[in-house]
Amino acid sequence: MHPLVVAAIAAEAAYVPEEMEVLLTGVGKTLAAVAVTRAICEHPQRDELVVINIGTAGSLREDVTGLHEIGTVLNHDLSAEAIRQLGIDPRERLEINPAHATTLASGDLFVTDPAVRDELSRRADLVDMEGYAIALACTELGVPVHLVKMVSDNADETAHDWSAAVDGCARELGRWLADFAG
Repeated sequence: MHPLVVAAIAAEAAYVPEEMEVLLTGVGKTLAAVAVTRAICEHPQRDELVVINIGTAGSLREDVTGLHEIGTVLNHDLSAEAIRQLGIDPRERLEINPAHATTLASGDLFVTDPAVRDELSRRADLVDMEGYAIALACTELGVPVHLVKMVSDNADETAHDWSAAVDGCARELGRWLADFAG
């Protein structure tokens, strides 16, 4: 097994154990999908790769806090129902690990609006901007993937304080990775 740790930005990966390989994708689904696909296709140990996406996430419910391993990920800013009505499967939902109950909604929208948060909370526990794209790239290329997210905010107006929370979140994610590798 060769872990490839994937994060959107350097601040989220600040405490990754030194011996682990890190890929920074940039923010959003498109950048994440392209970076992860390229990294997998070009990796000299592709057959041994395990992708571990770490990062911060907004909580969509008051009782969802701390660190979570993701079981299901949704592409939340896709017109899935309209696409389905055309007879096409939009694949907006990926089951990546049934052992974990937490559902993550991913989209290119930085959620700060309480109405958006409430709508998303009916389908998911957490929200981020890259998880779905990373999971889809790995699924399509046959590479095992883990999504591990640390709650940084409440996906409301407090999300604007994300930068103040990211260092503490990165420390917790680094500890999780050290245990995973241990």
